[in-house]
Amino acid sequence: MDRGRVIFPLAGEHVTWRGPVALSGSYTTVLTSPEDLLETLQPLRLRATCMGENPCKPGSPRFVLCIYDRLMGIEFYASAGPFTELTAVHAALVQGLGLDALGLCRVAQGLLVAPPNASGAGMDERRLAERNMRPASALLERALELGPSLSPTDLRPAEQRVVGTCRHYAVLATAFLRAVNIPARARCGFAAYFFPPKKVDHWIIEYWPNVDRGWIRVDPEYLDCATPSPSRTEDLRPGEFLTAGEAWQLVRTGRDDPANFGVFGTENWGPGEIRGNAMRDLASLAKKLEMLPWDEWGPMTDSYKGTTGEDFDRLIDELAVATNDPEGFDLTHIYDRLAIPATLL
Repeated sequence: MDRGRVIFPLAGEHVTWRGPVALSGSYTTVLTSPEDLLETLQPLRLRATCMGENPCKPGSPRFVLCIYDRLMGIEFYASAGPFTELTAVHAALVQGLGLDALGLCRVAQGLLVAPPNASGAGMDERRLAERNMRPASALLERALELGPSLSPTDLRPAEQRVVGTCRHYAVLATAFLRAVNIPARARCGFAAYFFPPKKVDHWIIEYWPNVDRGWIRVDPEYLDCATPSPSRTEDLRPGEFLTAGEAWQLVRTGRDDPANFGVFGTENWGPGEIRGNAMRDLASLAKKLEMLPWDEWGPMTDSYKGTTGEDFDRLIDELAVATNDPEGFDLTHIYDRLAIPATLL
């Protein structure tokens, strides 16, 4: 049978593998058995997860397909989504910079300014409304209207930057990385390095540089910037940022207080904030839909009010497990129950 780059004859005895983005497309090899493929892929340190009642037998062709599905799951994030698709002209500009992943994140960082800093620079409500832009293409188009250069060495004053939240930093950085075929995805959750022990509503990105490193978490808004609590924003350590699913599991197991999770400068703290961000994180992973922080849909509003009940909490339990291992689960199965309505897109 044919599954894209992996070809199994009917007997399941030979595999032809052409490495995808997850393997940096670095080789083509013919393997004589599933065991050979498993050995070849060992540097990936991938855990094969098989949905259903009949788990895969290690070394079987089905087990190899599970690993292949994981690799394709990584490659999925190397292509643009609805909000990270750049025009051909814009993509060429980004590709022409010749920068690595962190360099592109710094370019994105230099094109944006957070709303409080924009207000401090005297920008009016018309400029502050730029934070309602969703697509990266619109953000970049506006940035080029304000100043023609994308060079990371040309530091723009605040008035020449587009007003955006942490979500916009993550979306623009993700778009830039995908434009050069680096797997990247925006993650919605909570940062622990602003006001510990509080965890503040925040977006970051994850990118896949090579098989040796796997996914690396980066805060493109705070690259090279001091944070109130020390953090390694170019390669976030475990616990410095929690996806909403990770936060939810801590709260559900009694290892953290839901009152520690929320939106800085507001009264919006508690389990509803974690559920809402969990739905946003799912949309980003399953459909590459990085929604605005104030977008609400489905049961999200009732969840903020605390009226959704235990059935919804169990669904978020399932979501948390899946989004903590996006390559190992069918995210669409869960997303379909929490889908964003077309009127919001």
